[in-house]
Amino acid sequence: MGTVAEILGKKQGQALLSVHPNETVLAATQKMNEYGVGALLVINDEGRLVGIFTERDVLRRIVAAERIPSAVTISEVMTGEVACCTPEMSTDEASSIFRQHRIRHLPVISIDGDVLGLISIGDLNAYHTNHQAVTIHFLHEYMHGRT
Repeated sequence: MGTVAEILGKKQGQALLSVHPNETVLAATQKMNEYGVGALLVINDEGRLVGIFTERDVLRRIVAAERIPSAVTISEVMTGEVACCTPEMSTDEASSIFRQHRIRHLPVISIDGDVLGLISIGDLNAYHTNHQAVTIHFLHEYMHGRT
């Protein structure tokens, strides 16, 4: 069983994308499009995580409500209650959080509350798939006496 830290390690070097609560939805969605991501962390002036802004927020709180993206700030439509995890958390525990909260993005924070990264359900699935492939390979080698 692996940890969230292992997943973050594979993402090392990728920029942590965020948005300020006072930015407009238009600016945030342009950033999401530019980087090809489905979520941005919402970080305040003190560098603290105060929410997350996702494609789901755009659909439910902007498009469906017929609001003008350039006239709405992130703080008005972000998801404020954010499920988070720590780097030490097991991948199974992280999977459970994704399922329980029905989310696709999970911020990783330190014990002190510092934002360390963001993992997606896709990152977690890729991690599990890779480990299953390695296990299958070793079992195959063992069965055929090559280990």
